[in-house]
Amino acid sequence: MDSGAIRRRLALGLAVLTASGLLAVAAPGEAQAAASAYCPGRKVRTLPFSTGTVLVYKRGGYVCAVTLTKKPGVKRTMSVSVQARGNLPVVDQGTYAYHAGPVTVHAGRRCVWLKGKVGRGKYSSGWILC
Repeated sequence: MDSGAIRRRLALGLAVLTASGLLAVAAPGEAQAAASAYCPGRKVRTLPFSTGTVLVYKRGGYVCAVTLTKKPGVKRTMSVSVQARGNLPVVDQGTYAYHAGPVTVHAGRRCVWLKGKVGRGKYSSGWILC
């Protein structure tokens, strides 16, 4: 075997090892990656309550929120609401199996009020992210 063939085999082995390592590291965050697919930006808050969680993301003055249920696959009444101070709330409500939202508002540097509901459980944040 010449040195070129040895280098190619070593490079292939290193690539396979690197890919398998990345997959092992990425798998635990798979559920969170699914939630972040709904909202652009970085997650700034996780607001848990008895029957679900409201995830809040921020990007360039915009605030986005999605409500996730603790029991996915079961259709329940769900809602998510985001209100920038001085504006009306943006709401998504209905019967969903996995999530309500996403809803996005332009908040700039204003405070926002977030609400989430899954079945009988609900969450209301008060003014945050000021």
